[in-house]
Amino acid sequence: MAVDRLLPTDEARALIELTREVADKELATRVDDHERSETYPEGLFSTLGETGLLGLPYPEALGGGGQPYEVYLQVLEELAARWAAVAVAVSVHGLSCFPVATFGTEAQQEQWLPTMLAGELIGGYSLSEPQAGSDAAALRCRAERDDAGNYRITGEKAWITHGGKADFYALFARTGEGSRGVSCFLAPGQAEGLTFGKPEEKMGLHGIPTTSATWDGAVIEADRLLGDEGQGLPIAFAALDSGRLGIAACATGLAQAALDAAVDYANERQTFGKKIVDHQGLGFVLADMAAAVDSARATYLDAARRRDAGVDYGRQASVAKLVATDAAMKVTTDAVQVFGGYGYTRDFPVERYMREAKIMQIFEGTNQIQRLVISRHFAR
Repeated sequence: MAVDRLLPTDEARALIELTREVADKELATRVDDHERSETYPEGLFSTLGETGLLGLPYPEALGGGGQPYEVYLQVLEELAARWAAVAVAVSVHGLSCFPVATFGTEAQQEQWLPTMLAGELIGGYSLSEPQAGSDAAALRCRAERDDAGNYRITGEKAWITHGGKADFYALFARTGEGSRGVSCFLAPGQAEGLTFGKPEEKMGLHGIPTTSATWDGAVIEADRLLGDEGQGLPIAFAALDSGRLGIAACATGLAQAALDAAVDYANERQTFGKKIVDHQGLGFVLADMAAAVDSARATYLDAARRRDAGVDYGRQASVAKLVATDAAMKVTTDAVQVFGGYGYTRDFPVERYMREAKIMQIFEGTNQIQRLVISRHFAR
């Protein structure tokens, strides 16, 4: 069922309708085949770019859609309700554009942002390493100046969404020591000395690859440094606040899809002479699922509206990511229960929803890290 949304403008309402049309046509019709065969949806992101869905939260002057974050996140939610892997990749693309749009020079923005925000170039975010996931300050991948003033990159990266497929990466590498020794680069998707590992064999999100990367002395031009040397971690953390809201929206869309499937099934399946939705025990389960979805949506929208207002929203972003992804895990698990034995089969999508929900609690900072971030705001 279509979500009844309170949107700020007529333009936003038209955008949501467009998103639903595109998602129903391009995502919902392809998701099962690609998720089961674990194949990449070639050409899909070009289509999303042509419809203007890949640069929505960035200013029109930079080539974006000029939409407030509260609208952009609801677009992500609609995409995730049809295909979570694609919605996550769209969120990661937006995350990878953030360093250029926010910390890049005017020349860098003019050179790269129009094609990035139009979806002609698709981005990935390369922060994590095998031994440095949530502890970003522990990363070891190094960027060393060569005689020409460019940077030579050496090291390992891990857990890269769109790894090996993206045209560029927001890459974080060490240029010095300590937490102030990390810098951010707009790295090309192909370079001599850059190789990608075999895609991870994941529990879910099969349609979009997640890989490791090895940088073996690959050269990045000096003009691809974003911000100042040593500014990398502040850039990464600022981007992640927005990225956490993206994942919260994706998790909410996934939970909404699971709720919709459970409601439809409960109105069709009959036991003891009546539809199972009419059994109070089952009806209460559905009510709790709906309350969890509505709460998740309200929480991420509150954080987004704070972001749009230009006030601090870091704590609220962590709360939204925590609440929405925990809700998605609970709602998708309950959806499988509503379907009974059928929910455990691949004949229905709810088993996939449950598998996809698990990763939402892990990436963009585990939910344990979100609790740590939230708790730090209480220290005096």
